Amino acid sequence: MKPSILIVEDEIEIARFIQQLLEQEDFACQSCHDGLDALRFYQQLQPDLIILDLKLPGLDGLEVCTRIRKQANTKDPYILMLTAKGEEIDRVIGLSTGADDYLVKPFSPIELVARVRALLRRSLRQTEAAQVYRTEHFTVDMEQHRAYQHMSSTDELLELTMLEFKLMATFTSTPGRVWNRMQLLDKLWGDDYFGEERVVDTQIARLRKKIEPDPSQPTFIKTVKGVGYRFEDTPGT
Repeated sequence: MKPSILIVEDEIEIARFIQQLLEQEDFACQSCHDGLDALRFYQQLQPDLIILDLKLPGLDGLEVCTRIRKQANTKDPYILMLTAKGEEIDRVIGLSTGADDYLVKPFSPIELVARVRALLRRSLRQTEAAQVYRTEHFTVDMEQHRAYQHMSSTDELLELTMLEFKLMATFTSTPGRVWNRMQLLDKLWGDDYFGEERVVDTQIARLRKKIEPDPSQPTFIKTVKGVGYRFEDTPGT
């Protein structure tokens, strides 16, 4: 089955150009031109990847991205955000809402296709062999693609995005190990990642909000200054 891509771009000519370009590369594409339609098409199509313009009528790209990441769906798409601006603040805001990569317009067709292929290779890679990682406070089941936090009286199912799940699996597989950002980038996105190292910090912050009693004073995911991060929990059996 062809990977499916939803293109959300308010400039019709640009949307048509992107769709024709990617269909020539054998992707199945659908396009729309405002934020509200983007959410409707997302629900209907459940695409593998969304190319999302930052500036849209109705709802802007940041709000669309935020709403998609908050929804519990069977498919958690990769999001490539487009913008006509190149300021640093836009990249930070885009990544903080859950975008996986960022491309500034005008862009070259070759670069767009390369980034799309890189993102889709990550989603289509084989997952690790059936494996369950356990620590004192967490269980990550790779086969069932579920992660649980052990509370005082019950196990709570964690609602994690695809990237958050991969990050949790990485940490629970080797509690106590220190990971630098490049190692985590390779684990989450592979060695063909085009983006910035700071996206790791964004994913760490998102995961902390879901597993830490107090994200501002983390118990489990500790920052190792000048190096990266360490997951602190007792290995389970």
